[in-house]
Formats: sequence, structure tokens, C-alpha cells
Amino acid sequence: MAAKRAKAKKKSSAEDDMQEPKKKLKSEQYEAELQLLYHELVKLQYWVREKGLRVVITFDGRDAAGKGGTIKRLTEPLNPRGCRVVALEKPSDRERTQWYFQRYVAHLPAAGEIVIFDRSWYNRASVEHVMGFCSDEEYRDFLRSCPEFERMIVRSGTVLLKYWFSVSDEEQESRFRGRAEDPDRRWKLSPMDLESRDLWVEYSKAKDRMFAETDIAEAPWYTVEADDKRRARLNCIAHILETVPYKDVTPKPMKLPPRKKQEKYRRPPKTKHIIVPDRY
Repeated sequence: MAAKRAKAKKKSSAEDDMQEPKKKLKSEQYEAELQLLYHELVKLQYWVREKGLRVVITFDGRDAAGKGGTIKRLTEPLNPRGCRVVALEKPSDRERTQWYFQRYVAHLPAAGEIVIFDRSWYNRASVEHVMGFCSDEEYRDFLRSCPEFERMIVRSGTVLLKYWFSVSDEEQESRFRGRAEDPDRRWKLSPMDLESRDLWVEYSKAKDRMFAETDIAEAPWYTVEADDKRRARLNCIAHILETVPYKDVTPKPMKLPPRKKQEKYRRPPKTKHIIVPDRY
């Protein structure tokens, strides 16, 4: 029976792989679903503040996989005082001499905060390793240390979610070409992005090794299929809402009291100020 179940599961998996890709979401459907998720995200943030939770969400993945767009939609309805995005530049000369995780620890949340890492400490297991920015010993030490580092974060009571945005070779190339041709998005195409075009297999192997070493029960990896940007955004946000338990503690509607009477005030003539031209 077990062999039959395994065979059926294998067949089912193969059939899933052969399914035609879903049609891309229409704009109207996407916007409607996004608004529903926005309402829930606000509820989640109220709950995080109410209970003093600490939430860390990491976004990693291939270049042009859609991490930035998802982060933008995720944070759009939230209060920036309780939700911040950390996107670190390359380490300074001083930071290179520190314990590797040290500069990330400085950005971990306090009670009531949500912190989103736009690329995280996993740079060492992907970009730094593939591009040769770290030694083999530093790479191996990271893979040994990272699970323990994350277990410490989780043991402290912090919620840790790790997302990997997966995009096909063809879709990534299409997005690269789109950036190269669009002057408004060309800044997104870095010299390192261009180098990575020839290292698809190397990045794939690095990701596989990273998953094998750091996909732990306390902080598992979640893969977001991101060839369809709109679906990826909705799926990721919905998954966050499903994974972090919360209740609706939104404040009740407020009835504003009557305003107190104030002394009379006359505004100075507009000619006394420099007014921005009314162009629209």
C-alpha cells in the first residue's frame, strides 16, 4: 500500500508539473484582492502592537524576482512607525571585521514592531558565495552558524518568516531586458545583475545547498513562485496573514468632541509667502 501511495504521489506530482501555467491576473481582480489583504494587514499590525510581538520577515531570491514590488505592497497600508524595511548596503571596512550577523542584529525589532529585510543575512550563502566576496571558510561557517542564530531569534519569542522568490531563467531575462530598455527602471539593473545572467546554474546550486543546511523546523523556508508578479504578491501577503495568528483589535470608531472656541486669526497675505505654482 505504501508503495502504491508513493507511486500515486509521484504521478500526481509529475502531472502538476505538466499543468499549463495559470493566466495572469487581470488588474481589476488583482486590485480588489489587494485591498482585502490591506484591511487584514492593518489588523495584523494593530495586533502586533497590542501584544508587543516582534516580527521579522526576510525576502531573498534571484535578481528581478519581484521582492521589492512585494515589499512595497506589503508595507503600503502599514504605519511606518511600527513597520520598517531594512535594505543594507555592502558592509563597510569596519563591518567586515565584525561577527557576520552583528550588523543584522542591530536591526532586529523591539516589542510591537515588524521588520522586513530586503535581502538578509542569506547574502553570504548566495551572492557573496557565488561572486567570490567571501572565503570558502566564511561560507562554510555561515551554513553552520545560521541555523543556531535563527533558533536563538525564535527562542527569544520573535516570529521569523523566510521567503525565497523563485523566478524562471526566461522570466528573469525578460525582466532584465525590460529594465535595460526602460529609462525609468534602468537604475534597477546593476553591474552585478549583469554578471549574474551568466551564473544561473551556480546560483541554483548555491540556493539548493542553502536550503539543505538552513531549512529548519523553527524557521522553515517558504518559496514564492514569482513568474507572475501579481499572484506572487497576493500569495505572499496572504501567507503572512495565515502564518502569524492575530485577532481584530482595531479601535472602535471615534466620535470627535466639539472643537473649543479659539481666538480669531487672520492669515497673512499670500504675497508674503512663496507658493508652489499651481500646475495641475
